Amino acid sequence: MSLRLPEFLHQSAREIADRENISLNQLITLALAEKLAARGAEDYLEARARRASQAQFLAAMSKVAQVEPPEYDRL
Repeated sequence: MSLRLPEFLHQSAREIADRENISLNQLITLALAEKLAARGAEDYLEARARRASQAQFLAAMSKVAQVEPPEYDRL
C-alpha cells in the first residue's frame, strides 16, 4: 500500500515513531487499528442505544434499593 502524507504529518509521525522506538509503519498500523476499534465501539454503542427502552430502564431502576450510599461512596 502506498500512502501520501503531507510533509508536516509525515515528520510528526516520524518523531513519534522514533520516540516510541517503533517503525513508522508500526505507528501507522497502530493508529489505524485504534481508529477502527474506536469506530467499532461507536457503532456498537449506537446499535445498543437504538434498542434502548425507557420502560425497561425504569423497571430495572425500580429494583434498586432506596438506601443512602456508604460514607466512602458519597460525592
